[in-house]
Amino acid sequence: MIIKIILTIIFLAVMVGVGIYSRKQASTVDGFVLGGRAVGPWLTAFAYGTSYFSAVVFVGYAGQFGWKYGLSASWIGIGNAIIGSLLAWILLGRRTKLMTQHIESRTMPDFFGTRYQNEWLRVVASIIAFVFLIPYTAGVYKGISTLFEMGFGIPYEYCVVIMAILTALYVILGGYKATAMNDFVQGVIMLFGIVVVIVAVLNSQGGLSTAVGKLAEMPNDADPSINGGFASWLGPDPWNLFGVVVLTSLGTWGLPQMVGKFYSITDEHAIRRGTIISTFFAFVVAGGCYFLGGFGRLFGTPPTLPNGRLDFDSIVPSMLNTLPDFIIALVVLLVLSASMSTLASLVLTSSSTMTLDLIYRDKKAAPGEVTEGSIDDLVAEKIERRKVVVMRVLIVFFIALSLMIALNPPTFIAQLMGISWGALAGAFLAPFMLGLYWRGVTPASVWACFIWGVGITVINMLIGNPINPINCGAIAMVGGFIVVPLVSLFTPKLPDHLLNNIFNCYKK
Repeated sequence: MIIKIILTIIFLAVMVGVGIYSRKQASTVDGFVLGGRAVGPWLTAFAYGTSYFSAVVFVGYAGQFGWKYGLSASWIGIGNAIIGSLLAWILLGRRTKLMTQHIESRTMPDFFGTRYQNEWLRVVASIIAFVFLIPYTAGVYKGISTLFEMGFGIPYEYCVVIMAILTALYVILGGYKATAMNDFVQGVIMLFGIVVVIVAVLNSQGGLSTAVGKLAEMPNDADPSINGGFASWLGPDPWNLFGVVVLTSLGTWGLPQMVGKFYSITDEHAIRRGTIISTFFAFVVAGGCYFLGGFGRLFGTPPTLPNGRLDFDSIVPSMLNTLPDFIIALVVLLVLSASMSTLASLVLTSSSTMTLDLIYRDKKAAPGEVTEGSIDDLVAEKIERRKVVVMRVLIVFFIALSLMIALNPPTFIAQLMGISWGALAGAFLAPFMLGLYWRGVTPASVWACFIWGVGITVINMLIGNPINPINCGAIAMVGGFIVVPLVSLFTPKLPDHLLNNIFNCYKK
């Protein structure tokens, strides 16, 4: 226990120290939200990876999907690395950086408002982002607190509150630059920690070959007369496994807190290096988490909840509970690192979106247009400082709302994340990505996709989730690529001169 406490105190002191160190760079809106658009490839790649993978993955997804699909759950991690990291950086990185800088966009809702010249798109997108980032944040709190309760014996409620306060502290102090610097430290811990934990867990089962052999002897849930499904390449349920791969991999392309990393990177050369670093990180961390979760059945059946369902969120903690104290301390730091980085990204994204796109919503000129008049430099500086103050206040507000859900979680971590990712990526992914490449996307098609993504997710939830939230989220994302082109064919397009000004950024 002394080792756990000392390591955790050192870790938290470093996090807060980085926030204090970075506070001078967080005095302006660009500095607080984007790190001055001058964050290098290593920091950006680790910020992307650590925001991607948190306690939601390590505790919630690895436990639940490892139990359901066995070793084939590793495909989820591979999909996260190839689709969620490699292809995301290749297809979105450069174009997002150039266009958002050209149209002076600071957030994803800001992109919608300026790219499609519709301020109400900006307002509605900011509301969607704020509302549906809350269940995701609550899922992260639930995951990290479950592990902390196991490692330290501290009641769940206290863990949730402590993590919220500490995360808010360093984000409020240092903004995005502090978050990115801390993400790098946390990412190194995650890379080292996941390897050590996998080795320790497999050794506790007699080694890799022995553990796989035990898994192959276990009967399938659907047909107990058949063995071996949990040790096979595609597992016992490949179609639902495919839905999870789509949700967790393609979903990152439409999440404001993930795409925002491309806004802040320094230049195109940094994007190329960041692509390699981020993909390697995802292979190790995501692949390792799901591979580890695939052996969950070897540690016994998880406890049953009052509603009679298995408590999937307890699977990974039970796997780790028998390990040596030093390994448990490392696991706590691993999950703490993963979760605090994700929480920081979520609260920063939410507060900046509400401040810049709702409270201080200014009509922006289209690229190439000239506006009459200007405000005094001193007045502009005061407004900038006021915006930063409002963002810091909203960080506290957003964390408080998330805490309310985390203290009374309505469902499993995986389902919380499915609802959040389904609505956000279902609404944003297609119009954002296609808007970077295709001049023909119309404002009406963006509205249609917002209604589609949020509508199918909310309706499914209200009628009792007849479609699994995970699969529903995947349907929402993929469906957006049908809705946007179809509606764009029959609705008025933006003027050519406006589109020429916007897409000129790629010719420079």
